[in-house]
Amino acid sequence: MDKFENRVAVITGAASGFGREFARIGARLGMRLVLADVQADALAETRAELEGQGAQVTSLRCDVRHSEEVQALADEAMRAFGAVHLVFNNAGVGAGGLVWENTQADWEWVLGVNLWGVIHGVRIFTPLMLECARRDPDFEGHIVNTASMAGLLNPPTMGIYNVSKHAVVSLSETLYQDLKLVDAPIGASVLCPYFVPTGISASHRNRPEDVKSDAPPTPSQRAAQAMSDKAVGSGKVTAAEVAEKTFDAIRDSRFYIYSHPEALGNVQHRMEDIVAGRNPGDPYEAVPHVREMLRAKLQQG
Repeated sequence: MDKFENRVAVITGAASGFGREFARIGARLGMRLVLADVQADALAETRAELEGQGAQVTSLRCDVRHSEEVQALADEAMRAFGAVHLVFNNAGVGAGGLVWENTQADWEWVLGVNLWGVIHGVRIFTPLMLECARRDPDFEGHIVNTASMAGLLNPPTMGIYNVSKHAVVSLSETLYQDLKLVDAPIGASVLCPYFVPTGISASHRNRPEDVKSDAPPTPSQRAAQAMSDKAVGSGKVTAAEVAEKTFDAIRDSRFYIYSHPEALGNVQHRMEDIVAGRNPGDPYEAVPHVREMLRAKLQQG
Protein backbone atom coordinates (compact mmCIF):
# COMPACT_ATOMS: atom_id res chain seq x y z
CA MET A 1 0.00 0.00 0.00
CA ASP A 2 1.67 3.21 -1.13
CA LYS A 3 -1.24 5.60 -1.66
CA PHE A 4 -2.58 7.28 1.45
CA GLU A 5 -4.32 10.50 0.41
CA ASN A 6 -8.11 10.27 0.90
CA ARG A 7 -7.74 6.69 2.17
CA VAL A 8 -9.40 5.76 5.47
CA ALA A 9 -7.38 4.69 8.51
CA VAL A 10 -8.88 3.15 11.66
CA ILE A 11 -6.68 3.42 14.75
CA THR A 12 -7.33 1.93 18.19
CA GLY A 13 -5.43 3.29 21.16
CA ALA A 14 -5.38 6.56 19.22
CA ALA A 15 -5.33 8.99 22.15
CA SER A 16 -1.67 8.51 23.08
CA GLY A 17 1.58 6.77 22.23
CA PHE A 18 1.90 5.02 18.89
CA GLY A 19 -1.78 5.48 18.06
CA ARG A 20 -1.64 9.24 18.28
CA GLU A 21 1.53 9.32 16.18
CA PHE A 22 -0.07 7.06 13.55
CA ALA A 23 -2.96 9.53 13.43
CA ARG A 24 -0.65 12.53 13.09
CA ILE A 25 1.19 10.94 10.16
CA GLY A 26 -2.10 9.88 8.59
CA ALA A 27 -3.39 13.45 8.84
CA ARG A 28 -0.20 14.76 7.26
CA LEU A 29 -0.65 12.33 4.37
CA GLY A 30 -4.21 13.44 3.78
CA MET A 31 -5.92 10.36 5.18
CA ARG A 32 -9.40 10.33 6.66
CA LEU A 33 -9.19 9.12 10.23
CA VAL A 34 -11.34 6.96 12.49
CA LEU A 35 -9.94 7.19 16.02
CA ALA A 36 -10.78 5.00 19.00
CA ASP A 37 -9.62 4.88 22.59
CA VAL A 38 -10.97 3.97 26.00
CA GLN A 39 -9.86 7.37 27.40
CA ALA A 40 -12.52 9.76 26.14
CA ASP A 41 -10.93 13.06 27.22
CA ALA A 42 -7.55 12.32 25.62
CA LEU A 43 -9.32 11.05 22.50
CA ALA A 44 -11.24 14.30 22.20
CA GLU A 45 -7.98 16.27 22.52
CA THR A 46 -6.33 14.23 19.77
CA ARG A 47 -9.33 14.66 17.49
CA ALA A 48 -9.39 18.42 18.10
CA GLU A 49 -5.66 18.69 17.35
CA LEU A 50 -6.01 16.90 14.02
CA GLU A 51 -9.18 18.68 12.98
CA GLY A 52 -7.39 21.93 13.73
CA GLN A 53 -4.88 20.90 11.07
CA GLY A 54 -7.65 20.35 8.54
CA ALA A 55 -7.94 16.55 8.79
CA GLN A 56 -11.25 14.74 8.36
CA VAL A 57 -11.74 12.86 11.62
CA THR A 58 -14.40 10.86 13.39
CA SER A 59 -13.89 9.23 16.77
CA LEU A 60 -15.54 6.80 19.13
CA ARG A 61 -14.83 5.75 22.69
CA CYS A 62 -14.11 2.05 22.36
CA ASP A 63 -13.08 -0.68 24.78
CA VAL A 64 -11.56 -3.19 22.37
CA ARG A 65 -12.15 -6.06 24.81
CA HIS A 66 -15.77 -6.02 23.67
CA SER A 67 -16.64 -7.19 20.16
CA GLU A 68 -19.78 -5.06 19.99
CA GLU A 69 -17.72 -1.91 20.57
CA VAL A 70 -15.23 -2.84 17.83
CA GLN A 71 -18.20 -3.56 15.55
CA ALA A 72 -19.59 -0.12 16.39
CA LEU A 73 -16.22 1.35 15.40
CA ALA A 74 -16.40 -0.42 12.02
CA ASP A 75 -19.96 0.80 11.55
CA GLU A 76 -18.88 4.36 12.33
CA ALA A 77 -16.03 4.14 9.80
CA MET A 78 -18.41 3.03 7.07
CA ARG A 79 -21.03 5.61 8.04
CA ALA A 80 -18.52 8.46 8.01
CA PHE A 81 -16.31 7.53 5.07
CA GLY A 82 -17.76 4.51 3.26
CA ALA A 83 -14.59 2.40 3.24
CA VAL A 84 -11.63 1.22 5.33
CA HIS A 85 -8.13 0.88 3.85
CA LEU A 86 -5.74 0.84 6.79
CA VAL A 87 -6.32 -0.64 10.27
CA PHE A 88 -4.05 -0.25 13.27
CA ASN A 89 -5.03 -2.76 15.96
CA ASN A 90 -2.90 -0.87 18.42
CA ALA A 91 -4.60 -0.58 21.82
CA GLY A 92 -2.47 -2.14 24.55
CA VAL A 93 -1.91 -2.34 28.30
CA GLY A 94 0.73 -3.83 30.55
CA ALA A 95 0.93 -5.67 33.87
CA GLY A 96 3.78 -7.56 35.52
CA GLY A 97 4.92 -9.62 38.45
CA LEU A 98 5.75 -13.28 38.99
CA VAL A 99 3.39 -15.17 36.73
CA TRP A 100 1.72 -17.18 39.50
CA GLU A 101 0.91 -14.01 41.45
CA ASN A 102 -1.27 -12.43 38.76
CA THR A 103 -4.97 -12.53 39.50
CA GLN A 104 -7.70 -13.70 37.17
CA ALA A 105 -8.69 -10.05 36.78
CA ASP A 106 -5.11 -9.23 35.66
CA TRP A 107 -5.28 -11.94 33.00
CA GLU A 108 -8.73 -10.92 31.82
CA TRP A 109 -7.71 -7.26 31.49
CA VAL A 110 -4.40 -7.71 29.67
CA LEU A 111 -5.55 -10.52 27.38
CA GLY A 112 -8.83 -8.69 26.81
CA VAL A 113 -7.10 -5.58 25.46
CA ASN A 114 -3.87 -6.90 23.98
CA LEU A 115 -5.13 -10.12 22.42
CA TRP A 116 -8.91 -10.02 22.15
CA GLY A 117 -8.72 -6.43 20.92
CA VAL A 118 -6.60 -7.61 18.00
CA ILE A 119 -8.76 -10.69 17.46
CA HIS A 120 -11.87 -8.51 17.25
CA GLY A 121 -10.09 -6.08 14.93
CA VAL A 122 -8.96 -8.82 12.55
CA ARG A 123 -12.27 -10.70 12.66
CA ILE A 124 -14.41 -7.60 12.06
CA PHE A 125 -12.28 -5.43 9.76
CA THR A 126 -10.77 -8.04 7.42
CA PRO A 127 -14.11 -9.11 5.89
CA LEU A 128 -15.15 -5.47 5.68
CA MET A 129 -11.94 -4.60 3.79
CA LEU A 130 -12.37 -7.58 1.48
CA GLU A 131 -15.86 -6.32 0.67
CA CYS A 132 -14.44 -2.85 -0.02
CA ALA A 133 -11.93 -4.51 -2.38
CA ARG A 134 -14.72 -6.30 -4.25
CA ARG A 135 -16.42 -2.95 -4.88
CA ASP A 136 -13.22 -1.09 -5.84
CA PRO A 137 -10.83 -2.68 -8.37
CA ASP A 138 -8.09 -0.22 -7.29
CA PHE A 139 -8.41 -1.06 -3.60
CA GLU A 140 -5.24 -1.41 -1.54
CA GLY A 141 -5.36 -2.19 2.16
CA HIS A 142 -3.13 -3.01 5.10
CA ILE A 143 -3.55 -4.22 8.68
CA VAL A 144 -0.95 -3.45 11.36
CA ASN A 145 -1.13 -5.30 14.67
CA THR A 146 0.90 -3.90 17.56
CA ALA A 147 2.77 -6.67 19.39
CA SER A 148 6.12 -6.17 21.16
CA MET A 149 9.61 -7.58 21.43
CA ALA A 150 7.93 -9.38 24.34
CA GLY A 151 6.13 -11.32 21.60
CA LEU A 152 9.49 -12.76 20.55
CA LEU A 153 11.15 -13.08 23.97
CA ASN A 154 10.07 -14.15 27.47
CA PRO A 155 11.67 -11.93 30.12
CA PRO A 156 10.75 -12.71 33.74
CA THR A 157 8.00 -10.88 35.67
CA MET A 158 6.20 -10.05 32.40
CA GLY A 159 4.18 -13.24 32.04
CA ILE A 160 0.74 -11.95 31.05
CA TYR A 161 2.20 -9.36 28.71
CA ASN A 162 4.51 -11.93 27.10
CA VAL A 163 1.63 -14.35 26.54
CA SER A 164 -0.57 -11.67 25.00
CA LYS A 165 2.10 -10.41 22.63
CA HIS A 166 3.31 -13.86 21.53
CA ALA A 167 -0.30 -14.58 20.59
CA VAL A 168 -0.50 -11.34 18.59
CA VAL A 169 2.64 -12.28 16.64
CA SER A 170 1.16 -15.71 15.87
CA LEU A 171 -2.19 -14.23 14.86
CA SER A 172 -0.47 -11.66 12.64
CA GLU A 173 1.74 -14.21 10.88
CA THR A 174 -1.31 -16.39 10.23
CA LEU A 175 -3.27 -13.39 8.96
CA TYR A 176 -0.42 -12.62 6.55
CA GLN A 177 -0.41 -16.20 5.24
CA ASP A 178 -4.21 -16.37 4.94
CA LEU A 179 -4.37 -13.10 2.98
CA LYS A 180 -1.67 -14.38 0.63
CA LEU A 181 -3.53 -17.67 0.19
CA VAL A 182 -6.61 -15.91 -1.21
CA ASP A 183 -4.64 -13.28 -3.19
CA ALA A 184 -6.25 -10.46 -1.19
CA PRO A 185 -5.13 -6.90 -2.01
CA ILE A 186 -4.47 -6.42 1.70
CA GLY A 187 -1.09 -6.54 3.40
CA ALA A 188 -0.33 -7.29 7.03
CA SER A 189 2.42 -6.25 9.43
CA VAL A 190 3.28 -6.82 13.07
CA LEU A 191 4.92 -4.04 15.06
CA CYS A 192 7.37 -5.28 17.70
CA PRO A 193 8.65 -2.28 19.66
CA TYR A 194 11.12 -2.55 22.52
CA PHE A 195 11.26 0.10 25.24
CA VAL A 196 9.65 3.24 23.82
CA PRO A 197 8.13 6.06 25.93
CA THR A 198 4.42 5.69 25.13
CA GLY A 199 2.61 5.77 28.47
CA ILE A 200 1.98 2.01 28.51
CA SER A 201 3.73 1.65 31.86
CA ALA A 202 0.92 3.81 33.30
CA SER A 203 -1.87 1.92 31.54
CA HIS A 204 -3.39 0.98 34.90
CA ARG A 205 -4.84 4.51 34.96
CA ASN A 206 -7.49 3.33 32.49
CA ARG A 207 -8.17 -0.09 34.00
CA PRO A 208 -11.94 -0.69 33.95
CA GLU A 209 -13.87 -1.41 37.13
CA ASP A 210 -14.92 -4.90 36.03
CA VAL A 211 -11.30 -6.11 35.93
CA LYS A 212 -9.87 -4.19 38.87
CA SER A 213 -8.29 -6.14 41.71
CA ASP A 214 -8.74 -5.20 45.36
CA ALA A 215 -5.56 -7.03 46.35
CA PRO A 216 -2.53 -4.80 47.03
CA PRO A 217 0.39 -5.29 44.60
CA THR A 218 2.86 -8.01 45.54
CA PRO A 219 6.58 -7.27 45.90
CA SER A 220 7.19 -8.77 42.45
CA GLN A 221 4.47 -6.61 40.91
CA ARG A 222 5.93 -3.49 42.51
CA ALA A 223 9.39 -4.49 41.25
CA ALA A 224 8.09 -5.13 37.74
CA GLN A 225 6.30 -1.78 37.69
CA ALA A 226 9.44 0.06 38.83
CA MET A 227 11.54 -1.67 36.19
CA SER A 228 8.96 -0.93 33.50
CA ASP A 229 8.73 2.72 34.50
CA LYS A 230 12.49 3.09 34.30
CA ALA A 231 13.00 1.13 31.06
CA VAL A 232 10.11 2.72 29.17
CA GLY A 233 10.72 6.21 30.51
CA SER A 234 14.41 6.16 29.55
CA GLY A 235 13.81 4.90 26.02
CA LYS A 236 15.69 6.93 23.40
CA VAL A 237 13.59 5.94 20.36
CA THR A 238 10.39 8.00 20.29
CA ALA A 239 6.86 6.91 19.45
CA ALA A 240 6.93 9.35 16.52
CA GLU A 241 10.02 7.65 15.10
CA VAL A 242 8.41 4.22 15.44
CA ALA A 243 5.29 5.50 13.68
CA GLU A 244 7.44 6.70 10.76
CA LYS A 245 9.10 3.28 10.58
CA THR A 246 5.64 1.71 10.54
CA PHE A 247 4.41 3.77 7.58
CA ASP A 248 7.67 3.00 5.76
CA ALA A 249 6.99 -0.71 6.29
CA ILE A 250 3.44 -0.34 4.97
CA ARG A 251 4.79 1.30 1.81
CA ASP A 252 7.35 -1.48 1.40
CA SER A 253 4.88 -4.31 2.21
CA ARG A 254 7.22 -5.36 5.03
CA PHE A 255 5.77 -7.66 7.69
CA TYR A 256 8.09 -7.37 10.71
CA ILE A 257 8.59 -3.87 12.11
CA TYR A 258 11.20 -3.30 14.84
CA SER A 259 11.94 -0.19 16.85
CA HIS A 260 15.26 -1.62 18.06
CA PRO A 261 16.64 -4.15 15.54
CA GLU A 262 19.77 -4.42 17.66
CA ALA A 263 17.69 -6.39 20.19
CA LEU A 264 17.15 -9.20 17.68
CA GLY A 265 20.31 -10.95 18.90
CA ASN A 266 18.31 -12.09 21.92
CA VAL A 267 15.60 -13.42 19.59
CA GLN A 268 18.21 -15.35 17.61
CA HIS A 269 19.56 -16.92 20.81
CA ARG A 270 16.05 -17.96 21.80
CA MET A 271 15.42 -19.56 18.41
CA GLU A 272 18.76 -21.40 18.63
CA ASP A 273 17.80 -22.73 22.08
CA ILE A 274 14.51 -24.01 20.64
CA VAL A 275 16.12 -25.71 17.64
CA ALA A 276 18.89 -27.23 19.76
CA GLY A 277 16.50 -28.35 22.48
CA ARG A 278 18.40 -26.40 25.11
CA ASN A 279 16.81 -24.98 28.23
CA PRO A 280 15.79 -21.32 27.78
CA GLY A 281 18.71 -18.93 28.02
CA ASP A 282 18.86 -15.78 30.10
CA PRO A 283 17.09 -12.94 28.24
CA TYR A 284 19.23 -10.54 30.27
CA GLU A 285 22.55 -12.19 29.37
CA ALA A 286 23.73 -9.08 27.52
CA VAL A 287 22.64 -6.80 30.36
CA PRO A 288 23.17 -8.83 33.58
CA HIS A 289 22.82 -5.73 35.73
CA VAL A 290 19.12 -5.60 34.80
CA ARG A 291 18.52 -9.09 36.19
CA GLU A 292 20.47 -8.21 39.35
CA MET A 293 18.47 -5.02 39.84
CA LEU A 294 15.25 -6.99 39.47
CA ARG A 295 16.43 -9.70 41.86
CA ALA A 296 17.45 -7.06 44.41
CA LYS A 297 14.05 -5.38 44.25
CA LEU A 298 12.34 -8.73 44.79
CA GLN A 299 14.49 -9.39 47.85
CA GLN A 300 13.68 -5.95 49.25
CA GLY A 301 9.97 -6.77 49.11
